[in-house]
Amino acid sequence: MDTDIVGPSGMYTDFSRTFFCEPGKPSDEQRRLYALAAEQVSHNMELLRPGSTFREISDKSWRIPDAYVDNRYFCLAHGVGLTGEYPYIFHPQDFAKSGYDGVLEENMTMCVESYVGPKGGTEGVKLEQQVLIGKGGPEILSNYPLESDLL
Repeated sequence: MDTDIVGPSGMYTDFSRTFFCEPGKPSDEQRRLYALAAEQVSHNMELLRPGSTFREISDKSWRIPDAYVDNRYFCLAHGVGLTGEYPYIFHPQDFAKSGYDGVLEENMTMCVESYVGPKGGTEGVKLEQQVLIGKGGPEILSNYPLESDLL
């Protein structure tokens, strides 16, 4: 589920969660994909600090395992305000073609994205966190929890 909604006073909310739907229990592969997506979001989120450049963030971003590169989400993070907007921070392999540099500033609002699933596969995991760039680093605004059964 990817929210992408405009709420009260025009506040745009954008976070994603993947849910396991019963019956049964998540498979080892489902838990592994979920853990990788959560690791990617967590790692990339910690790079979002005032004064960090888009290029630095891209260069230091979580390295997507080869099996999932072709199916990656189009950006590793994007701005959010009245809608999904500037800046878009691209993966290292896409930066030369699609990226541009800039600097994160305190009080910007960003969304950190992940999709982990093999090309041609039947399962994948989409996660996203919305954060405020605080003086000391990112502050999570999307407080809906991750699925404990999948971690």
